[in-house]
Amino acid sequence: MPYLPTVSASLLLSVLSFLPTNSTPVVAAPAPAAVVVDAPTSRALATAAFEQHILQTYAQSGLVTSGMPVLVFREALIGFYNLRQQGKIAANQHVLTVIDFSQSSNAQRFWVIDLEKQRLLFRTLVAHGKNTGEEFAQTFSNREGSEMSSLGFYRTGRTYQGKHGLSLKLHGLDTEYNTNAYDRAVVVHGANYVSEAFIRQHGRLGRSQGCPALPEGESSDIIRAIKNGSVVYAHGPTHVSYASTWLNLEPAVLAFAGTAGKVVAGQ
Repeated sequence: MPYLPTVSASLLLSVLSFLPTNSTPVVAAPAPAAVVVDAPTSRALATAAFEQHILQTYAQSGLVTSGMPVLVFREALIGFYNLRQQGKIAANQHVLTVIDFSQSSNAQRFWVIDLEKQRLLFRTLVAHGKNTGEEFAQTFSNREGSEMSSLGFYRTGRTYQGKHGLSLKLHGLDTEYNTNAYDRAVVVHGANYVSEAFIRQHGRLGRSQGCPALPEGESSDIIRAIKNGSVVYAHGPTHVSYASTWLNLEPAVLAFAGTAGKVVAGQ
């Protein structure tokens, strides 16, 4: 069964019956001894199940010791389900990339997770824009020519061969934060300034013109794993303002409950 919380089928189906939905209802076989709850309780139970799912996926994917804060992963997963609910990503897309720009550029602050298999695929270094900061990212922009990184949620696009070799287009999905990424040519690519050797020589990682640049030896494998419609979430430091509609909890819970309900109904 794909990444579901520990919730009984009868309880989950009962919860789903109270949740509003714009999609066609799932027809399920009657569950034995269904638990009847009122609407507020059902919403609370659905939210609790979603929060449990976040913690379960975080633990089982090996993220506890990976350096990724659980609250950053929570934000990424909320956005992932909201994007799925709005049709921004395909229903069979399960790859999630997280960049934590609140951490030092000397840290491995880039992760790729297979949510379906609950497995950490990659963890590595990633550069920020040269006008975003030195060792630590401080300032972000969606403006053409800023040479800064941009925060928020992205959908990956197609690959191409550029001056840095295999590279990956990014489509920004956060209005005011990263929607100019494609036109700015903010792409995933490899770079020789993204390495432990560069850190030892300069005291910090090298910087890009706004692209999330990766180590040359890893970039091609990562690009192939995340290309063509997966989600990338770039998280920023606490002093930077970021208020995204993709971080609304309620529709994310609804999207998760709908996904879980379809799986339960098919048991």
